[in-house]
Amino acid sequence: MSRRNFRHGLVIGKFYPPHLGHEYLIRTAAAHSQSVTVVVMGASTEKLTIVQRVQWLRTAFSDHPNVRIVGELDDVPVDYQDEEIWHAHVDIMRKGVHQADESWNPKPPVDAVFTSEPYGERLAKYFDCPHVCLDRARSLYPTSGTAVRADVAGQWHMLSPAVQAGMALRVVVLGAESTGTTTLSKELTDALHQRGGVWTRTQWVAEYGREYSANLLALARSNDPQATSGDIAWISPDFVQVAQMQCRLENAAVARGGPVLICDTDAFATRIWHERYMGAGNATVDGIAANMPPRALYILTSDRDVPFEDDGLRDGEHLRSWMTQRFRTALASQNVPWIEVHGSPKSRCSDALLAFDNLFSQQWAF
Repeated sequence: MSRRNFRHGLVIGKFYPPHLGHEYLIRTAAAHSQSVTVVVMGASTEKLTIVQRVQWLRTAFSDHPNVRIVGELDDVPVDYQDEEIWHAHVDIMRKGVHQADESWNPKPPVDAVFTSEPYGERLAKYFDCPHVCLDRARSLYPTSGTAVRADVAGQWHMLSPAVQAGMALRVVVLGAESTGTTTLSKELTDALHQRGGVWTRTQWVAEYGREYSANLLALARSNDPQATSGDIAWISPDFVQVAQMQCRLENAAVARGGPVLICDTDAFATRIWHERYMGAGNATVDGIAANMPPRALYILTSDRDVPFEDDGLRDGEHLRSWMTQRFRTALASQNVPWIEVHGSPKSRCSDALLAFDNLFSQQWAF
């Protein structure tokens, strides 16, 4: 027969980062093998962690129960002419298969190696099994890990939603009331859209706390039509709900967006607002903020040069300076890069774009 079905297929690689060509390889192996082990072999010097790559692939193949994805550290140099180095790499692959057997049910010995690489034939010999070579010319999926690392934005379409969501740079605009956070975050999003191409997919995440505040005021006015924002009795569970929903909105947006996500506040800022209204921190809100996906940049909007506008939901102008300083202190105590923008809306947007472009070149410099 020309068609073969295998008991245990093996797919190995750096997956640095995983792209659609990798996923095609795994998907094909899964379709023609009872079980597939994928070994992510990352070096300690690489920018993307092995854990990240494993998680992205597990998300992408969550509906493939016969696919087992594990990660192994591989700091062995690459030299296709050196037999000793070959054995060192293969030993790491076997270690990955053993890890998969321990984490899931043990499988029969590997009886097929799936690659798109010239070294596939030799690799298969170490496992004493056939080599299935797929799309070596890269005609079906014209990309490679090298191509993606060289131009992440240009190769964005060759990444699956799980990888896009993991690699997107999350830029958060935050600040005290009526300091232009919403204006700046929208203008920053529009400026990126105007760049065209993949940047037109840039998503903007609104501040859920504002919606929540409006809802609480509406509820208060159902009892007293003259109620104001000062009559809202905030409690800690309100901030928990706001932080949770802000994260949900953010994660939904990043899965359908481009290389950057613009957020009008986040759960880190919700921590500060809890302090403002409740007089102290909250462990649950702190935990939500601590477990957010990595932030790439925080942009703090200064309370200077922006007139205070009372829209019926705000505390008052007298708190802006205090809140701005509190944000400065909190931002200085964490590890994410941050800037503070001043001046006119146009000046603020220009400074934010410059900071983003510098960040972009650094974050994706492999």
